[in-house]
Amino acid sequence: MTQATLTQASNSGKAVIQTKSFTPSDIDRIFQAQKKKSLELRLSNFKTRILKLKKLKNAVLKYQKEIQTALHSDFKKSPGEVDITEILPTIAEINDAIRHVKHWMRPKNVMTPPTLLGATSRIVYEPKGVCLIIAPWNYPFHLAIAPLAAAIAAGNTVMLKPSEFTPHTADVIKAMLSEVFLEDEVAVFEGDVSVATALLEAPFDHIFFTGSTPVGKIVMAAAAKNLTSVTLELGGKSPSIIAEDADMKVAAERIMWGKFLNAGQTCVAPDYLLIPEAKVDEFVKNAKETTESFFKSKPENFTASPDFCRIVNAKNFGRVSSYIEDAVKKGAKIAYGGEVRSSDNFISPTILTNVSLDARIMEDEIFGPLLPIVTYKTLDEAIHIINERPKPLALYVFTKKRSTSRYVIKRTSSGGTVINDVILHLVNSNLPFGGVNHSGHGSYHGLFGFKTFSHERSVLQTPKASIAKLMYPPYSSFVRLIVRLTTKFFV
Repeated sequence: MTQATLTQASNSGKAVIQTKSFTPSDIDRIFQAQKKKSLELRLSNFKTRILKLKKLKNAVLKYQKEIQTALHSDFKKSPGEVDITEILPTIAEINDAIRHVKHWMRPKNVMTPPTLLGATSRIVYEPKGVCLIIAPWNYPFHLAIAPLAAAIAAGNTVMLKPSEFTPHTADVIKAMLSEVFLEDEVAVFEGDVSVATALLEAPFDHIFFTGSTPVGKIVMAAAAKNLTSVTLELGGKSPSIIAEDADMKVAAERIMWGKFLNAGQTCVAPDYLLIPEAKVDEFVKNAKETTESFFKSKPENFTASPDFCRIVNAKNFGRVSSYIEDAVKKGAKIAYGGEVRSSDNFISPTILTNVSLDARIMEDEIFGPLLPIVTYKTLDEAIHIINERPKPLALYVFTKKRSTSRYVIKRTSSGGTVINDVILHLVNSNLPFGGVNHSGHGSYHGLFGFKTFSHERSVLQTPKASIAKLMYPPYSSFVRLIVRLTTKFFV
């Protein structure tokens, strides 16, 4: 893997890249220190881990204002949205780990088959060791600290790489974590793609990456060189299906919230809408009213709204705005919005109708405030459109009939599914969050995060007089009789 390859795949925006003075020798030094520390942390008990999690939680609360300021500096994210999407879910993840890590750490006794009569079996959860967390730019604080909390709960050391696209937030993460941890336990590496490239050369025990599918492939290839396990939290085109019987006002309100949250720069944002032809006008009408109530203005004045953030950088602004141009060239109509302003990377909430399936907006993950609408005649046609594309990270179904949602779920595949709402499956720490195939590998949140950063070690203990001795050679007629009886009655 080359630096040029990673740079190209990550669509880096040069205007916001900062390079810190990390050399490969620095990385190796800290890696070796963490490797040594990880052997000590293997012996840590739940009280020690809870203490560390509480210190992390207190640091997040202490730095709340700095986090708000940093995210506003990076892409004009409002303090209210920072609290809802960055601080609140992070604290929730840490609190969940504090409450449950004692239980999670306990060895789990499991059944032992009759063929091993007298033996006992259990699963022991042990830390994976030295872990690398590579965080994205769209939720740069939460998606760095939430997996960190899981890694700490599991007893690991962590080398953390925040996104270079959000340098102010990266600075705050560095300052905050430096107060809580020594670098032999948690170390933060700021910088551009060269730092990420150098980090990926180290033989980590686990890599946790959140970002785009193209970069995820590069991370997986780098991990393969050292046979390192990986968790890939990627993205994809998450569809929303509106059924004939759906409540259009409710659907519009919830889809618009999920679509325009963080200016659409959310991995589980509704990426495109599938709707019966006869329902388009009604949906668009409700969507317009909802959007204007959210931002308390007409589209031409959305730039003044403190609650609507910007596209993270010029490169992504150019990419997202080009989807509008391409879709219109291929027959789409701008039903709402469509305003763009390059001076501050502003793209207004936009709804596109009559969108062609071969438009680029229907091929790439949008990661912007654009909602393309595609019509369908039958539910099976909508399902076919979904299944023609890579498996999405999320799938949303709006219907009053449980039979309809079950029909869709059985005939599609996605990382997660929400019925009659969007995005909220992330809030429940009892549900695994992750993708499938193209949209990711592995999952986290709550217990699933603890397991992601743990090795489930099987332990079997046999008594002094083991029944397995009956299977030792020589394979007499008696032994063969025992095998036949065991096969017939116990296996």
